[in-house]
Amino acid sequence: MRLHFVWIGKTKDRNCRGLIDEYLERIKRFVRVEVSQLKEQSGGADEKRLIAAEGAKILETIAADDYVVLLDEKGGELSSPEFSDFLNARQQAGTKRLVLVIGGFAGVSAEVRRRANTRLALSRMTLTHEMARVVLTEQVYRALTLSAGLPYHKF
Repeated sequence: MRLHFVWIGKTKDRNCRGLIDEYLERIKRFVRVEVSQLKEQSGGADEKRLIAAEGAKILETIAADDYVVLLDEKGGELSSPEFSDFLNARQQAGTKRLVLVIGGFAGVSAEVRRRANTRLALSRMTLTHEMARVVLTEQVYRALTLSAGLPYHKF
């Protein structure tokens, strides 16, 4: 199974970017990884147009047979072992590519929500988009080490 991370905007904070890069390199030890860092739209005051434009860009990165996980504050929450089990189940089900989507600051379009196979919350607390990227990549790495029986997840 391949993992495809999709998010809007660059990671500007160099510390967050460093952590994301570190976890992406670690994840590559277990699975193939790709990242689509989509350009933020400048929509001014028209938030609906911004969400629609970013939604269209997100959907362009998703293939028909992809399994899509939308990171959403209203999504379900999983413990780290449950997330590991979820990834294992997707792999056992023959998922070729699992897409993990973090939308823009204004949210995601209804079309992206409908396309998502699963909606998952990282936390009920509010995270910056950059921190959400760090947490997501770290949790994917943690889940993969759990599956492999490695000790990382115990730290």
